[in-house]
Amino acid sequence: MRLLVVGRLSGQLASAVKMAMAHGAKVNHVERCDQATDLLRRGQGADLLMVDYKLDIASLIGANEAERISVPVVAFGIDADAREAAAAIKAGAKEFIPLPPEADLIAAVLSAVADDEKPMISADPSMKHVIQLADQVARSEASILVTGESGVGKEVMARYLHENSRRKDKPFISVNCAAIPDNLLESELFGHEKGAFTGAVARRIGKFEEADGGTLLLDEISEMDARLQAKLLRAIQERVIDRVGGTKPVKVDIRIIATSNRDLARAVSEGTFREDLLYRLNVVNLRLPSLRERPGDIAVLADHFVKKYAAANGVAARPLSPAARQAVTAHRWPGNVRELENAMHRAVLLATGAEIDVEAIRLPDGRPLALDAGAHGGSVGVASPALDAGPAARAAQAADAVTRSFVGQTVAAMEKTLILDTLTHCLGNRTHAANILGISIRTLRNKLNEYADEGASIPAPQSGVSGGTPGAGYAA
Repeated sequence: MRLLVVGRLSGQLASAVKMAMAHGAKVNHVERCDQATDLLRRGQGADLLMVDYKLDIASLIGANEAERISVPVVAFGIDADAREAAAAIKAGAKEFIPLPPEADLIAAVLSAVADDEKPMISADPSMKHVIQLADQVARSEASILVTGESGVGKEVMARYLHENSRRKDKPFISVNCAAIPDNLLESELFGHEKGAFTGAVARRIGKFEEADGGTLLLDEISEMDARLQAKLLRAIQERVIDRVGGTKPVKVDIRIIATSNRDLARAVSEGTFREDLLYRLNVVNLRLPSLRERPGDIAVLADHFVKKYAAANGVAARPLSPAARQAVTAHRWPGNVRELENAMHRAVLLATGAEIDVEAIRLPDGRPLALDAGAHGGSVGVASPALDAGPAARAAQAADAVTRSFVGQTVAAMEKTLILDTLTHCLGNRTHAANILGISIRTLRNKLNEYADEGASIPAPQSGVSGGTPGAGYAA
């Protein structure tokens, strides 16, 4: 990932930068906020801004938004107290990193923004067939459409294609079309000229030009506005773009990879997606099967995540117990690989014995996985009153518990409880919580800001939390 540090490079900040670089971040540095905005508009992009809390964070974010530059900000500070940290968050920072730095916290913040080290892990024949097809087309210049349910690993596959292409030494630029407002997405993709709109004080280079020579990933392209689809079609056909407010076409040399978790053929029939654009994107289609369609991948992925999060949290990598392994294999994983990853992360933190047992593997609502596995016909071999009951009895018990917990609450209070509980179960990871809740990260952040203003305690990201952009996950 690309990190832009804004502030004076003191000894403690230099240590934080070295930690970030050790985790694979490519770091740029400027001292002032105006220099940061200028660097971003000139096309030296960043995935994350790390800004000294003493600087005017609100003005920096405002200047970027005026230029239609959308990059998340985290604040850092030396010996900052809780009030100063809260002020930085209120100014628009997503997180606060205290200095002296902690390696685990630096890793958690970086991975919550971009996790570029997700290997392609597969043991199931259905997934191996997709990887074989990917290997065949990776070195071509064909546009590729990667489809599949949310959480199956579409962005991981896109990175795999880039890393095995002739463009692997050039940039890989990802744009989440669902996460950027329509009025900002055009400038994000194509850039703009000075004076193109109020606030455009200089030329800004867009993602197409940033990706020149490399690969541009259009993540969740089905969410793109119809007007922008037409402009995108021209860019793909003619390999030229028009900056917003520009009069001269700009040539670009890129390879397009797009992803979608929706049925684009149906979107075409419904009139929300252009048929000609679908044909241009879908030269090769790689459909990633859901995790329940590739059961042979579940155990190997679970083992991988246990090792990963044990290392990230500085604990021994304990094996799954036989009962836990059976429960993991029996579960249907509606959230696919992303849900499995979250569950294994929680299990690493909750396990107490020499092995990770069933009790440590929790679903997003806090129930042990074993209570759910039986509903899908999986026997976990563990004596449990909940498992001894029939499906109807278990459903009745669960419904009664939910009803009792919400009786007397307003809808707003129920929503607040659900959001905060989900965030807690996701160990403070905003991206994961938004995916589980089925809302955008922007909506989640607005809700959390609202609750914070009301005095609610908002769970902070914990060490070793792994995020990823909406739609990202292990392809297996």
